[in-house]
Amino acid sequence: MADGRKTFAVSLVTPEGAAFEGEAEMLIVPGDAGEIGVLARHAPLVAMLRAGSTRVHVTSNDVREFATGPGFFKVEQDRALALVDDAVSAKEIDRARAQEQLERARAELERLEQGELEADRWQLEQRIRHAENQLDVAGAGGGEQVRAKASAGREHA
Repeated sequence: MADGRKTFAVSLVTPEGAAFEGEAEMLIVPGDAGEIGVLARHAPLVAMLRAGSTRVHVTSNDVREFATGPGFFKVEQDRALALVDDAVSAKEIDRARAQEQLERARAELERLEQGELEADRWQLEQRIRHAENQLDVAGAGGGEQVRAKASAGREHA
């Protein structure tokens, strides 16, 4: 590049296929223990990802944001690979669909807490966070109340 910035290969992949494939100057993913920022020539890394916002900085003026579900992340040489269960471009988020996913996951968590359903609490909490994240990324907000409820539910597990 003319300005001297280095790029590296980035793949953001879901079970349905690649959500993003290309070169980037920087990638920020929601690591399980906090955000992870990667530049070209980053040290090798393997990490778990939580539901959150993934931002691909193609250039300093072109940032592509995705609401991503949980998954795994790997960096080796000049390549980063994020394997996630879902990735929705911020520009393509369907607020009604995200709200429906949130309400369905909240109802399932309620049934789990009342002993009416056997399910993986972590998976339900991740679905809630992912739906909340889509709403947050889309600018709808309102996820704080559900996040507090999902977090409070862990104490009773």
